[in-house]
Amino acid sequence: MRPRCFPLALFACLLCLGQSYTLRSSVSWVVSSNDVDVDDADLSEEVAPALLVDGAGLWKANVLGDSIEAPREQAKAEGDAAAARQSSRLFSYRIEKVKKAGSSAPPPHQETARTARYIAHYSDWGHLATISTLDKIKGLPFGNIFSVSDGPLDNSTGVIYFYVTPMDNTVADLKSNPYASLTFSEAEGEFCRQMMYDPEDPRCARLTLTGKMVEVLPEELAFAKEAMFSRHPVMAKWPVGHKWFFMKMDLVQVWLQDWIGGVSLVPVEDYFKATPF
Repeated sequence: MRPRCFPLALFACLLCLGQSYTLRSSVSWVVSSNDVDVDDADLSEEVAPALLVDGAGLWKANVLGDSIEAPREQAKAEGDAAAARQSSRLFSYRIEKVKKAGSSAPPPHQETARTARYIAHYSDWGHLATISTLDKIKGLPFGNIFSVSDGPLDNSTGVIYFYVTPMDNTVADLKSNPYASLTFSEAEGEFCRQMMYDPEDPRCARLTLTGKMVEVLPEELAFAKEAMFSRHPVMAKWPVGHKWFFMKMDLVQVWLQDWIGGVSLVPVEDYFKATPF
């Protein structure tokens, strides 16, 4: 064989060896908006827990880049992907399902009570710090992310509601010590990005609410449900087997930093008298 023909022969051999394999791009599964409709999904109590069992199969991602899979592996992966698309409906919803009332610009930084209410109302999630009951860090601070709401977008109360499960470590912490601190950052929205403020810039306001976490009483459940599900509609589809329930924070302190030169301790009564609108 002539030397110049050797590369072509080698390439032909590689093609023959590769006939039974498929090169697939390995990325985390993404569900398009056309696939996600919580109203049409079968998320009954019988189906939903089964979708949550195999976490490795549903949420896996290959961080090493592209990989080569044999046909049998490819078929299994496609089956897993189909299950992932169905299970993702437990945690996803179309953006238009949530009515977005255009939030006004942040209040002047001198209006501290109003600024605190503004951040609390327009934040969809926050960082909740508790005293841990986990063995290795017992008695130390532990933080967790929670979806929150102080009411529907057109009805701010200033009272922060939560939808939680006893399976969460944070809920176990609260049973031991019900006091917690909830921190919001204005960096969650667009204002700090538009102003090119770093999240730690004092002008990018941050708010920490400290208080006692209590279970919502029956007479308040209807509003708590409206507050949470209007802002986080997918929650209505979460499996009831997780024994979800509503909590709220009874405020003790309102801590705010929204400008250079110090922080503000907003009186709780002023916080509730203010309006975010």
